[in-house]
Amino acid sequence: MAEARVAPAATAAGDRRLLFVLSGNMVLDAIEVSVVLVALPSIAADLGLSVWAVQWLMTGFALGFAAVLLLGPRLTARWGLRRCYLAALLVFAAASVAGGVSDTLWLLITARVIKGGCAALTAPAGLALIAATYPDGPALRRAVSVYSLFGAAGFTLGLLLSGLLTPVSWHWTFLFPAPVALALLAWGLRVVPRTGRREPPRLRPAVLRDAGLLRSTLGAATLNGTYAALLLLVTFHAADRFGWRPWQLALALLPACVPLAVSVPFAGRLTARFGTAGPIAAGAAAALAGHLLLLLRPEPASYATGLLPTLLLVGLAFVLSFAALNLQATRGLPAGARGAAVPVYQTGVQVGGVVTLPLAAALLTHGSGHRPALLALVLVQAAGVAVSLTGLRGRTPKGAPS
Repeated sequence: MAEARVAPAATAAGDRRLLFVLSGNMVLDAIEVSVVLVALPSIAADLGLSVWAVQWLMTGFALGFAAVLLLGPRLTARWGLRRCYLAALLVFAAASVAGGVSDTLWLLITARVIKGGCAALTAPAGLALIAATYPDGPALRRAVSVYSLFGAAGFTLGLLLSGLLTPVSWHWTFLFPAPVALALLAWGLRVVPRTGRREPPRLRPAVLRDAGLLRSTLGAATLNGTYAALLLLVTFHAADRFGWRPWQLALALLPACVPLAVSVPFAGRLTARFGTAGPIAAGAAAALAGHLLLLLRPEPASYATGLLPTLLLVGLAFVLSFAALNLQATRGLPAGARGAAVPVYQTGVQVGGVVTLPLAAALLTHGSGHRPALLALVLVQAAGVAVSLTGLRGRTPKGAPS
């Protein structure tokens, strides 16, 4: 949401400190997406839970995120960016403590839902604070690039932290964000500026009818949903079949996320050269190929020949289409309507996980092996490919943005 620019006194030497706090919070939000993934087999074994039950720890975060995203602009319009941002950090820390000391599933899920809701406030508010602080031009573009890079790296960092913390106790995967959030809160009280208030962007029916926004939202929902569900399946398969420890699971999943973190600084060049429709379709096809490869081959006998090729393909899918999907979501809209479109797109991304994760977990729990769940993911991702191909019609010439 756009905000009035802050006073000049707040935009000199404090800019770098503000960017550090906001980027640190972005890392923390991204870590939360992945930090429980590697811990899920340990939690399930410790509490006697099925895959269906324990997957709600991942789905709950996405559910909280999706539920609050559309409310976020109204909340920040009424209470101000600074107040909402700092309050969300405090609640996030409290929910981390509550989850970290609990052995009850519903309390763990509730903590994750609350933390997802807090992230739905802090992530967009952080971007809005950057836009309100930095002058339009190179300085703003550099700040947004740093902010995005930290977010992309957070997923990878969450896996590694989970691999280190889970052997000590899976409770630490819930608890460790609390002191980090409190430190960011203390620093944020000093550097997060007060901004002027504006009416939240209005979501008009014309925005929801925009073809680019609809294609991007559906494409991102299928890509994100199948990605999260695939990592869930791979985690439990490797833990059960290979008997891997948490640190081994974390390292095994890196090929699915490191490529995106490394490629973020260069994503703009890809879309500038090829537009958005082509990379999106190629990314969707790469993800589908990865799922099909795992479905159609015999039971994986080893990581290198069974799981790794699929993880590399889904990692490639995000490299190709992540930035293009974000850009396509708002490119065809007037500047004044983009503020309302972004929460719609981001909500769709989270809804993909909310729908696909429970579906895959239910089939894995009640089906015969992992193939029914994989088949479901193939069908969902095939729908994503079909949606992406509609964007190739009327495509602009090579070298021009589409």
